[in-house]
Amino acid sequence: MIARRACLVGVMAMSAAVAGCASVRGSSGPRPALPLTSPAERTAAIMQARVWAPTDVGAMNIVAGPAGPGAFTPDETVTCDYRDKKQSGRSPKFSCVIAPDDEVKVKYGQRNGEVYGEVAASRLLWALGFGADRMYPVKVECRGCPAKIQGTAVSAIERKMAGKEIESGKKVGWAWPELELIDANAAPERRAERDALKLLAAFLQHSDSKAEQQRLLCVSDAAGPARGEPCSKTFMMVSDLGLTFGRANRFNRNKLTGVNLDRWSRAPVWKSAAGCVANLSKSWTGTLDNPSIGEPGRAFLAGLLVQLTDVQIRDLFVVSRFTLRSISDDGPPAGSTIENWVAAFKQKRDEIVNRRCLAL
Repeated sequence: MIARRACLVGVMAMSAAVAGCASVRGSSGPRPALPLTSPAERTAAIMQARVWAPTDVGAMNIVAGPAGPGAFTPDETVTCDYRDKKQSGRSPKFSCVIAPDDEVKVKYGQRNGEVYGEVAASRLLWALGFGADRMYPVKVECRGCPAKIQGTAVSAIERKMAGKEIESGKKVGWAWPELELIDANAAPERRAERDALKLLAAFLQHSDSKAEQQRLLCVSDAAGPARGEPCSKTFMMVSDLGLTFGRANRFNRNKLTGVNLDRWSRAPVWKSAAGCVANLSKSWTGTLDNPSIGEPGRAFLAGLLVQLTDVQIRDLFVVSRFTLRSISDDGPPAGSTIENWVAAFKQKRDEIVNRRCLAL
């Protein structure tokens, strides 16, 4: 059965709801889209967009994850009926129907790094106040699945962050250089938030940063703007974080970029011993390449990361089942322990906390 948990907004501001409850009221199926906008309207939507909203970082329950319709408890067994539908991307995934109006995307496989990485990365962004889809670590019993689909006991199910996608012609999502369009003059803190998101992408080694992996959403309200009216509140979020916690590489190889402790622990946050160019090499599909980070953005992300407790950091890797990640037929690497993942996380956090940057 689907575990359903209430989203308690309380007296939080609307901006907090964008990163908190907006991300947990998402749909179970494809995210709705607004009518196609003109290029000028799309640019205007990006200029006023947010990438972060206030969150009580230390109070976030990493194990339970974001609540809302269609939420699952960790390792819950989900029974569904296979639906034959073409899937994008190269990682193992399929569509499955839990109820007539509830079709979900299932990522699966013990050797599929995205099953683990996307759960951990999305929960980290959620806990820090950045936008992400909801990912739940589950076990799937698939009725009618073809024989080629095996190993669904280690799976993850996606629920979309709430909001309506803003698209323009063939433009889907947003490329990382478009963050520069955000109007930092109107709201100076947005430059720090924008740089913090770039630095967090480098921290995670977010390898597959093509435009389709990010989404520009209208989060004005449940109904969206009236016909002919611009969206009053827009949000730029990362919708696919599967190839993370490894080492970014040109061809987005799952084995190297998706939950590989050896590669991740040896990838420094910064390109050099001095300066503030983040270490994230662009893949052939990517749009983020060794971004320069200003001091306000570094300090902003450092301030968020230090609010995470030791328990939360440990929970991040436990709930995402990192110790099950197999890179070869021999099973999980011997050194891939929760303790070693936590140590690598803290080392990278220290690299951010201890650096000082010039303001951009």
